[in-house]
Amino acid sequence: MNSTPLANPDDAPPAALVLVRHGRTALNAAGRLRGLLDPPLDDVGLADVARLADRLAPMLADGRPHRILASPLQRTVRTARMIGDRAGLSFTVDERLLDRDYGQWAGHPRDEVIAQWGSVDAAPGVEPLANVLARAGGFLDEPVADPPLVLVTHDAVLHAILGALDPDLADIPLDPASWSLLARDGAGALTVTSTNNH
Repeated sequence: MNSTPLANPDDAPPAALVLVRHGRTALNAAGRLRGLLDPPLDDVGLADVARLADRLAPMLADGRPHRILASPLQRTVRTARMIGDRAGLSFTVDERLLDRDYGQWAGHPRDEVIAQWGSVDAAPGVEPLANVLARAGGFLDEPVADPPLVLVTHDAVLHAILGALDPDLADIPLDPASWSLLARDGAGALTVTSTNNH
């Protein structure tokens, strides 16, 4: 499926999915793999998520029963809770949005893992991206949601979803506390209309 990321998300067609990356943690700041480790948002992360919630609230606080789903880890739960509180919505934890399992490499510097193995994917014990997509990619096949579904998750999950729609988006920058928008075209196919919005 093709994507046409826009510079201004306000110009995008109505969203079918809003993909949110959680706010920053100390492990993010240090360039370490997080995976199933469960660090809290740091002070920068909390401030960034507050701004994120302010930006998303007008889209979500329109009286429609928007659904917010979050990975069960505390960095995503806190992000989802802050967005929901700002928009007057609750959220639900969904295991399909859990971060990629980096096995023994969780907590290690990403650069060191890449230097040793050539890529994170090649490191032994790391969950294959195909497994991540098998878990989270089901959201791409769900019936059209109105209002849009908001998924609060992790960069590895977001890259798997975006890469399934357009391989050129598999490694694009996705900052903590950013969001991307997916819309359905006239034929019902999902397209990426904007990425890494702040």
